[in-house]
Amino acid sequence: MKRLAIVYHSQSGATRSLALAAAAGARLEEDVEVRCVPALEADTALLLWADGIIFGSPENLGYLSGGLKDFFDRTFYTAAGKVDNKPYAVLISAGNDGSNALRQLQRIVSGYHLKAVAEPLIVKGEPDDDARERAGELGQTLAAGLSLGIF
Repeated sequence: MKRLAIVYHSQSGATRSLALAAAAGARLEEDVEVRCVPALEADTALLLWADGIIFGSPENLGYLSGGLKDFFDRTFYTAAGKVDNKPYAVLISAGNDGSNALRQLQRIVSGYHLKAVAEPLIVKGEPDDDARERAGELGQTLAAGLSLGIF
């Protein structure tokens, strides 16, 4: 059984809806266990447990959310060298274009030596059914890749 963690931060509920959609998509792969955890509740044990990770963040004032940044601050040193080459993907709920939040996240996870395995999903504005469907597809894609041993 493979394991997928979805770590997200959400204040308005937009990123949460994308994370839950990704989790629903991932759960379509029967041999993948999925845990969808708010960033403020997630810890190093979750990173070590997971075979793959999806990070979700709103774009706050053009930046990565403080809640997800807090997760990275709390886990970096205890996870260093223990999560190398784990696959990851990104969900961003953006008010602008999401590019700066994405750059910040990519810079941070490069220190963990994680491996991006899918194009980032950046949703501009309030997530609609199409955005949630794309998030579900991202979750299923990452879960299927883990299940098949591609990642």
